[in-house]
Amino acid sequence: MTSPARPGGGAWTVDDLQDLPEDGQDYEIFDGRLLVSPHADVFHGAIANRLRRLLDRQAPTGLLVGQDIGVSAKRSSYFVPDLFVAREDALDRGGPALAPADVLLVVEVVSPGNAGRDLVLKRHEYGVAGIPRYWLVEPRKQTLTVLEQVGGAYREAAVLAASDVLRSDQPFPLVLPVGDIF
Repeated sequence: MTSPARPGGGAWTVDDLQDLPEDGQDYEIFDGRLLVSPHADVFHGAIANRLRRLLDRQAPTGLLVGQDIGVSAKRSSYFVPDLFVAREDALDRGGPALAPADVLLVVEVVSPGNAGRDLVLKRHEYGVAGIPRYWLVEPRKQTLTVLEQVGGAYREAAVLAASDVLRSDQPFPLVLPVGDIF
């Protein structure tokens, strides 16, 4: 669901989000419009938590695998990825959101009701913002799609099935059995 303008008029900004109620909804902003979606279900959360644990075990000092912190793609857009990898010192700066320059990877667990947002909108916005890597975890297909930044857009580097193992040097050296996510 989208709300075109905030009460009183004008575009939504990251600062406006602090005034919204804690009502079980997730709030993001695209181009000054408020995006509202229901909070993720238990299965979605379990997948994100499993992946976080797998990445946490291998993340080097100075990098943080996190959740529940937004990324400000630009002043008029703000998204909260299911997971991210960022430079840990970026958290010391505070503020309402991480800057894209501090984020090395964003991960979205694709929900059937929000698939377009993850597959099209966020893919475009994260790419334009310059975030080097974007992973899409698709529970129904049991796949992990690895996208890499090339010239302001993402290219598909790999689509891995549950039986595959991701071996990568980015965002840090890791070995990830994809089936362990599901």
